[in-house]
Amino acid sequence: MITEKLQKAINEQITAEMWSANLYLAMSFYMEKEGYTGCAHWLKKQWMEENEHACAMAGYILRRGGKATVNKIDVVPDSFGTPLECFKQVYEHECRVSKMIDELVDVAAAEKDKATQDFLWGFVREQVEEEATAAGIVDMLTKAGEYGVMYVDSKLGAR
Repeated sequence: MITEKLQKAINEQITAEMWSANLYLAMSFYMEKEGYTGCAHWLKKQWMEENEHACAMAGYILRRGGKATVNKIDVVPDSFGTPLECFKQVYEHECRVSKMIDELVDVAAAEKDKATQDFLWGFVREQVEEEATAAGIVDMLTKAGEYGVMYVDSKLGAR
């Protein structure tokens, strides 16, 4: 059985994951409008991943006898600048998500819930990958410059 405190914390993360999904979907729409279809494709894949994270967390709560919820999801921005500016925002966002996941692990540790700690460590590992991937895209876009952005866009479309 999951504790009330841990259930509440994971449900808050579910809502955060849904906000992240909406953010990436909005970024995808924006990039598509700006003509960066590869960036849009990559961001839409991120949207799907964030939805999967929320569902995995909800499923975990349910398997532990708790109640999964989605609270109000705040509005996301609708303008993101250049592809480089957009992916800098992606990187910063993934760093914030990493911090939230780390805090969740701390709650699970304080609650002495080893099963939840084990479950959450998968997300800790994934966040290392997410940060590295976003940082790599920022690096590619920075090195590509204004004239190489379409090349990077085509590479992102292959995801």
